[in-house]
Amino acid sequence: MKSKYINPKIIAEIGCNHKGKMDIAKQLLKVASASGVEVAKFQKRNNIELLTEEQYNAPHPNPINSYGDTYGTHREFLEFDVNQHKELKEYAESLGLMYSTSVWDTTSAKEISNLNPELIKVPSACNNHFDMLKVLRDNYKGEVHISFGMTTKDEEEQIVSFFEEKNQGNRLVLYSCTSGYPVPFEDVCLLEIVRIKEKFEDRVKAIGFSGHHLGIAIDVTAYVLGAEWVERHFTLDRTWKGTDHSASLEPTGLKKLARDLKATHKALTYKQSDILGIEQVQRDKLKYRKK
Repeated sequence: MKSKYINPKIIAEIGCNHKGKMDIAKQLLKVASASGVEVAKFQKRNNIELLTEEQYNAPHPNPINSYGDTYGTHREFLEFDVNQHKELKEYAESLGLMYSTSVWDTTSAKEISNLNPELIKVPSACNNHFDMLKVLRDNYKGEVHISFGMTTKDEEEQIVSFFEEKNQGNRLVLYSCTSGYPVPFEDVCLLEIVRIKEKFEDRVKAIGFSGHHLGIAIDVTAYVLGAEWVERHFTLDRTWKGTDHSASLEPTGLKKLARDLKATHKALTYKQSDILGIEQVQRDKLKYRKK
């Protein structure tokens, strides 16, 4: 009997943890590549389009993490333009990594679609932005990965049905997610993976898990419960300024995550015979024999 489990695929979510600096972004890619993950992911926003004038000009809600005098200038400081994303894509691929980006608005969806990455992510905050989803559904051919954080069950159905209207559900990967930074273990709600899988697995390509918790212990459980994709935020230093660093893995943690998930995949098998070869030696030596 064959195992139903396939190799886990791991996304290192760099997001904006590069602090707006290309050299740090490339260093993060290089470290991610050495860690054994498959994908490194950034974020793309058109802040004028995404934010209202009031939001743009308001102070950052947590000034200690701000890179500008207003929330808008903070976001602009951390933003790479499409040419820089093209450069990051080329560098990631030179390292053997798949490049991806989360898109937050219609303009960003169009720009990143034109780079033709293998997958584009829709963050929980924007999964009800149907104008943006329409761009990804109708004008992009790769996988569309969508997080279901802060999303009702009715909204989940609306999102999947929207792609099914054009027979594009088979390009979707749906992620169980709790939107918090960091998320306490009791709010991770791992069994949501089972619920989403039971409801949608025959309608979409795969199920994933996007975790904002601390440590790496429960990611293995997420995989065993059915998450083929595991996404974790990644930084070089959790003490750096910024809202995502505290919920991110550092290089050692990311490497251990990849190691443990791949070891778990190897272990999720049935015995190929009653007595394995490794056991036969011990059986000959230790097994009770009636005298």
